[in-house]
Amino acid sequence: MLISRHTAAPSLLYTVSCRDESWKSMAKYCMEDVPDLLKDESVDNVPALLSRLVKSLPANAGNLIKWVIEVRRQEEGGSGLSKEEEERLILKEMILQQVRDTELFRLVRELQFTKQPCCSCSYSSDDDSFTRTAASVCCQGAALLTGNLSSKDGFCCRETCFKCVQVDGDGPKTVVTGTAVSGVNEQSVDMLLPISTLETSVCNSNSSNEVVKYPSRTDILTVLLLALHPSTWVGIKDERLKAEFQSLISTDILHDDLKREILHLRRQLHYVRSCKEEEYGDPVPQSH
Repeated sequence: MLISRHTAAPSLLYTVSCRDESWKSMAKYCMEDVPDLLKDESVDNVPALLSRLVKSLPANAGNLIKWVIEVRRQEEGGSGLSKEEEERLILKEMILQQVRDTELFRLVRELQFTKQPCCSCSYSSDDDSFTRTAASVCCQGAALLTGNLSSKDGFCCRETCFKCVQVDGDGPKTVVTGTAVSGVNEQSVDMLLPISTLETSVCNSNSSNEVVKYPSRTDILTVLLLALHPSTWVGIKDERLKAEFQSLISTDILHDDLKREILHLRRQLHYVRSCKEEEYGDPVPQSH
């Protein structure tokens, strides 16, 4: 018998995060709220069902599934990417594009646009969200790279900016650079950023401009719906609607890379569900 490590990480772009208590409200949403919402017999089409699910999301819904950002010391990176870094980044971009190629993503994205006027098609809310994410990752990366994870003061991100690095044979790639400070310590980091080309704006379909974007909240919501266990949707009353929705979230229609990502998230969510169920169980009596 030969026992060996996986040749690749179980997931490349997405992972379940339970770093703060917000996972409990999302676990409740997935285990209790969603099944209750599916009992509504007045919902008879997929957009209406998605709208009901999105409107009922907890305020901190984006905290459960995170996208993974690779961080390196700026001085180590030089002006380009190593072959290994390039390969990992290309794989992440493939997975991101595969998410955006699904019909479910298109429906979720259209739903997001109907909630905002056309002047909001610039994705400003996602830009603000990414700015906060980049600053947070910059601080975490600086602490990790300097060995100061347990430092009481921690790092504060002073600045972040985008830059392009040239990759042989594959054109430029986007890297976010940041500088974090903690007292007299200063650490500059590079964050390797997967991006993908979105179709033209829903509000301005005549425009020929393409929008190139990093992972957004729409991607995260799409991935969450794909990662919920298939048994979640058996409570849909309308059989035609159930069959249509199950076809949207089936892993059978996904590319292999994205399918592995989704199945890994399902395993992680299974553990989250188990932890939540333990809270509902009878407390174990303390031994004296």
